[in-house]
Amino acid sequence: MKEATASFRVAAAQTPEFREDVAGALAYLAQVMMQAQREGATLLCLPEGYLQGYLTEDEPARRHALDLGSARFGEILAALPDQAPTTVVGLIEVEDGVLYNTAVVIRGRSVEGRYRKRHLLPGERCFQAGEETPTFEAGGLRFGINICFDTNFPEAAVEVARQGASLLLCPANNMLRQPAATAWKDRHNAVRGARCRETGVWMMSSDVTGARGDRIAWGPTAILNPAGEVAAQLPLDAPGLLVRDPAG
Repeated sequence: MKEATASFRVAAAQTPEFREDVAGALAYLAQVMMQAQREGATLLCLPEGYLQGYLTEDEPARRHALDLGSARFGEILAALPDQAPTTVVGLIEVEDGVLYNTAVVIRGRSVEGRYRKRHLLPGERCFQAGEETPTFEAGGLRFGINICFDTNFPEAAVEVARQGASLLLCPANNMLRQPAATAWKDRHNAVRGARCRETGVWMMSSDVTGARGDRIAWGPTAILNPAGEVAAQLPLDAPGLLVRDPAG
């Protein structure tokens, strides 16, 4: 990272999959936020679709979607720890009846901003693509967000770097059928590393782990340096919290 942000500690959570279990996801999130706070992290990232699960069929996605201005979402924010790092949480958002695959930036029990996934997979037809690539700041650290499949498009990372960000967060959810999980097990970091080399930014990914039916999730949850090298990574097969000073 840039010299001005060298003392920053960032954290990425590798979590179980919480599918249509907002209460369970919220309780786990509160624990992770407190752990990251104890370990001195300034910024924390959770996986794509973390809060309700990565729901891509219209009916369940719509049933669990949250309007960020609603009383229900206000209750969720109020349940979070009052002292915690700036936290990026993947969720299903609804606004004016339209669904989005969103990452929300939370600071001090309030919404600092949001990023809506811009590059959608064919299986994400229930969502509308986002149109903006905002960047955010956490105590002097400027960062942007690409959600999972976004990182396959160089321009998505370039747009973040153009705004002066030194860190790109990648909330992901790779609960894949076994053949695809095996094929992609060692490829995610290669794709993300290319974006780092092209832009000169660090990247931190957060993913789910575990198995469901014929699906398995192997992450990875990792931090890559501007040369595209893995600076730190969690084991693929268990929940955990990766905390790192990217300059160290």
